[in-house]
Amino acid sequence: MLTSAGVSAIDGNYNLHSGLWEEFRQKLYDYYGGADSVKTGWVSNVLFEPSVGEKLIREMAMNEPNLDLVFNTKLDTLEKTDNGWLLQLDGPDGKMTVEASVVIDGTELGDVAKMAGIPYDIGMDSRYETGEDIAAEESNDIVQDMTYVAVLQDFGKGADKTIERPENYDPTPFFCTCRGVCDPDTISRNLWPCDEMMEYGKLPNDKYMINWPIYGNDYYLNVIEMAPEEREEAFQEAKWFTRCYIYYLQTELGFKHLGIAEDEFPTEDGFPLIPYHRESRRIKGKVRFTVNDLARPFDHEWPLYRTGIAVGDYPIDHHHAAYPDQSKVPDLHFYPVPSYSLPLGTLIPKSTEDFIVAEKSISVTNIVNGTTRLQPVCILIGQAAGTLAALAVKNDVTPSEVPVRHVQSHLLKAGAYLMPYSDVTPEDAFWKDVQKTGATGIIRGEGKNIGWTNVTLFHPDSVMTAEALKIGLNDFVPEMDYTFKNETLSVEEGISIAYELAEYLGKETVGNDHLKTGQNIWKELGFGTFNPEADLTRSQMAVLLSRIADPFSVDVNIKGRIY
Repeated sequence: MLTSAGVSAIDGNYNLHSGLWEEFRQKLYDYYGGADSVKTGWVSNVLFEPSVGEKLIREMAMNEPNLDLVFNTKLDTLEKTDNGWLLQLDGPDGKMTVEASVVIDGTELGDVAKMAGIPYDIGMDSRYETGEDIAAEESNDIVQDMTYVAVLQDFGKGADKTIERPENYDPTPFFCTCRGVCDPDTISRNLWPCDEMMEYGKLPNDKYMINWPIYGNDYYLNVIEMAPEEREEAFQEAKWFTRCYIYYLQTELGFKHLGIAEDEFPTEDGFPLIPYHRESRRIKGKVRFTVNDLARPFDHEWPLYRTGIAVGDYPIDHHHAAYPDQSKVPDLHFYPVPSYSLPLGTLIPKSTEDFIVAEKSISVTNIVNGTTRLQPVCILIGQAAGTLAALAVKNDVTPSEVPVRHVQSHLLKAGAYLMPYSDVTPEDAFWKDVQKTGATGIIRGEGKNIGWTNVTLFHPDSVMTAEALKIGLNDFVPEMDYTFKNETLSVEEGISIAYELAEYLGKETVGNDHLKTGQNIWKELGFGTFNPEADLTRSQMAVLLSRIADPFSVDVNIKGRIY
């Protein structure tokens, strides 16, 4: 998406500084000269040239000593063996055979999962199957619109970079792409002034990403089950449509000084290598993540949030305006949800061993795909998939046999979030403690949808109340009967609860002087003056629980239940 498809405006996760996503963002900051240097367009806080993104990602990969990169290579066949998989590849140096313990499908459309015989869904789910009230009445094969993105470059006001008039050019689909060209009262969508519309995807160095959803270059095609040759032919339709849109921008709206960028993509026509797919196959996994799970993580039989391996905060965003029959498409535009944790089980097929799925083909519903498809989430899914595969190979087990907490522990070491708390960052000394305690559910965050922004807040500096802690403790260890002294907790009582939980869990603790242990923790984390009678904050309680009782080390299964 970020490079080959040219979607170089990153959506979401601006306040979730997680893992490889954050590493990539920092490299963009370093390359362009800081955070403000990539706030060039209004659709995103992080915009960049696709060629620069490709350069930085390639450097990140090349710097990994245990990673071999092979480009321009096609998978011909794969076959299940007793020890994993046998793959036949065709690349620049000819045919080659690879024996793999684990295969990860990171393709755009889930093609490798299909080759492996893994069951999957395509299109919209029925609400009666998923339990999602906003889902379609009946399932169908309608997928989101695709876009063949283009990157234009400003050649100066006096330049005329107008492309050749496309064959069968028709300007009418684009009349309402911006204000002043059509009557806004006749349509249901907000229109921007044309100059402001063009600033939507402005990239550094006076380039423009053309990926405009309002009577722009979104295009409906469902190519998922097509053969490769059929797909390529269909892609030409989407590319033609974008070429028509560029011609409209140049000739009807006066942007003739904007021409196709000459140095972005290694293609003859200057277009991206592939179209932007918003939706693919979705496997049937160990866990199927629904919008109900996402919106109300603490209200379900299966506490999937305990198994989180990637975080996201973008709205449910579905593009269906280009579908020919709008009567069949329910209104899913920006359905309000909080930020969320994606469960590990969505990456693991239900019945096929030694296989992991990443990108957009994970086990989520069609509705949830509208947020998990975003670039930062896909980056973090990839990081989790690689971590899971490495642990499976290292320990000579299948991915489904790797303990959830082992995967999460390694992700935490790499700076990846398990819980989507935007008010506690890795720069905070207690970040890992909050992440670990949050993943047990003993202290729970508050999920909110605030207009465009989706957040989950831990409220680290708020006073820890007995009621809030009681809810989490009763769910985690219902047999542990603790009587709270007051409505709010003091530092001394928090230490006492942490030690009691440690004893209940059979954990070995350090020393008999509980207050001394608490004082040492205070000093290590810089919590200030140690006063046993002072009110205890939520972050301090998380630290006490994590460092004294370590409830995070208690194993959970793939659906979040405690063993």
